[in-house]
Amino acid sequence: MTTRWNPSPFMKASFALHGAAALGTLAVPAAWPWALGALVLNHAALTTAGLLPRTTLLGPNLTRLPEAAAARREVAITIDDGPDPDTTPRVLDLLDAAGAKASFFCIGWRARENPALCREIVRRGHSVENHGDAHSWAFSLYGYGRLMADIAAAQATLSDITGQAPRFFRATAGLRNPILDPVLSQLDLRLSAWTRRAFDTRTGDPALVHARLVHGLGPGDILLLHDGHGARDADGQPVILAALPRLLGTLKAHNLTTTTLPQACP
Repeated sequence: MTTRWNPSPFMKASFALHGAAALGTLAVPAAWPWALGALVLNHAALTTAGLLPRTTLLGPNLTRLPEAAAARREVAITIDDGPDPDTTPRVLDLLDAAGAKASFFCIGWRARENPALCREIVRRGHSVENHGDAHSWAFSLYGYGRLMADIAAAQATLSDITGQAPRFFRATAGLRNPILDPVLSQLDLRLSAWTRRAFDTRTGDPALVHARLVHGLGPGDILLLHDGHGARDADGQPVILAALPRLLGTLKAHNLTTTTLPQACP
């Protein structure tokens, strides 16, 4: 299924500016320095927008759950960069112990190395979502063809392994470029960022990771943790293993329930 691409107002304005600059230069050749300056500023704005993971300037971007989910006092725990054969099973056990659900944004090549683990995520009632195939730090520099190939490869892998097509996509570190939105429309995927993240790939202190996630915590929040590429705590363990139980306890104390992104966004 393909969704018709509807450019954001910001992108429509960018297209209009490019067209006006071209026509203006043809009509008044001496105005080309002004046209060039406008285009440089526009591209600077596009680049800046791509560096803001939670912005909607480049297209739709889920940073909070819908109002109906918030009214039910639901939050979404999202877990990136797996599946990891050491960490992910222990994360699943922690979620089971609390009766909690989560959405796992999985990397395509990691899923191919650990297919049974992806199926186990789904079997336990969680969702598997698309985090790209290569998880390259150059992802935001990809052109249309390479973006399409990378995301489509992960989509095919995760769909084949789990029997369920992911509905959501998250870019590496949330960084992207203006080409991503039409690619996701072509693949019928929704971009999802987060309400707040723990920076747990760099911070090994479970208390600090927990504090970042619960500061201003409320219904409808989307929280980000990592089961892959995570920092280690003082005992050498992935920090998520110590931070997640604290988070789940805080959610319970605030009468908040967990949900998966597909459940919250029908």
